[in-house]
Amino acid sequence: MDFGGGDEIRFEHLGRAGVVTLTRPQALNAVTHGMVKALSKALRAWERDDGVDVVVVKAEGRAFSAGGDILHIYEAGRAGKPPVEFFADEYRLNARINSFKKPYVALIDGIVMGGGVGISFHGSHRVMTENAQFAMPEVGIGFFPDVGASHLLPDLGGSFGMYLALTGNRIRYGDALWSGLATHTIKAEDQASFLDRLALTGDPESVLRGFFVQAKRETDRPTLEAISRHFNQPSLQDVVDSLDHAAGTDEFAAKTLATIRMRSPTSLRVAWRQISAGQTLSMDECMKMEFRILDRMLAGHDFYEGIRAAIIDKGSKPQWRPASLDAVGEADVDAYFAPLGERELLA
Repeated sequence: MDFGGGDEIRFEHLGRAGVVTLTRPQALNAVTHGMVKALSKALRAWERDDGVDVVVVKAEGRAFSAGGDILHIYEAGRAGKPPVEFFADEYRLNARINSFKKPYVALIDGIVMGGGVGISFHGSHRVMTENAQFAMPEVGIGFFPDVGASHLLPDLGGSFGMYLALTGNRIRYGDALWSGLATHTIKAEDQASFLDRLALTGDPESVLRGFFVQAKRETDRPTLEAISRHFNQPSLQDVVDSLDHAAGTDEFAAKTLATIRMRSPTSLRVAWRQISAGQTLSMDECMKMEFRILDRMLAGHDFYEGIRAAIIDKGSKPQWRPASLDAVGEADVDAYFAPLGERELLA
């Protein structure tokens, strides 16, 4: 079954299921343009195929997908040819998954971040094992939580989505289940049996009833209450002030504030506005907004500086421009959200 994608992604028709396997384990299954185009083509075909009742997306190796292929994006942008088409196709795919008319099961065993979130968490069933970890760490590399994060994160209760967006912190499967990011949790050792049953019946709801194992929340109640208190503020500056006020006596507040202060001030301001706006937008509207932000980010400074510090000169400290939240004005933020005219993202 060839929908393209070469040796980076595999497609199989097993019983009642269309099964997608990410096959770049050595690159932690980072999402490439070829993978995006192939998966889009497969979903178009399988949505119309009466022999496919359910789509399953899984991965080889120890990561589900650690994000997009950022080194390629960095190099292309540095050469003056930012890969805008890759993002356009990726964002259209994210929206397609969100509106897919059949059950779409993401089987997540390992780390899932960035672009990997985009091809998994907009589906109907997000199934995580005890090996799974979730993060949207983009503000740490001068980028923003994209691939539909503005649709996904505002739905989480207790300002948990805003906390994840502004810190980039990782969570495990119990917190993902509690927050609503994951719909189900199963044991890693049951994955093969789960897939066999699903291929046989094509009905994820009934199959998951037999495999679901309740995962305990990892974050304790006082910390969740602190997240809700600090991150449910009318502005980003109020979040920072709230954390700062508590930092002298509260280890969580001090640690969280230190994390936020390492992130790109521009990214933080944009992410705050984006996640706040996403509360009242449809998925398609979110993707249009994110594409506007992306267009400006790829023409800016902090994204390239963030990649340089994280990957090119591993472990060096990024020099953000501007270097403080105070120096990022409202007009600067507005510019990221301004319409693109003829270059808007079209479905």
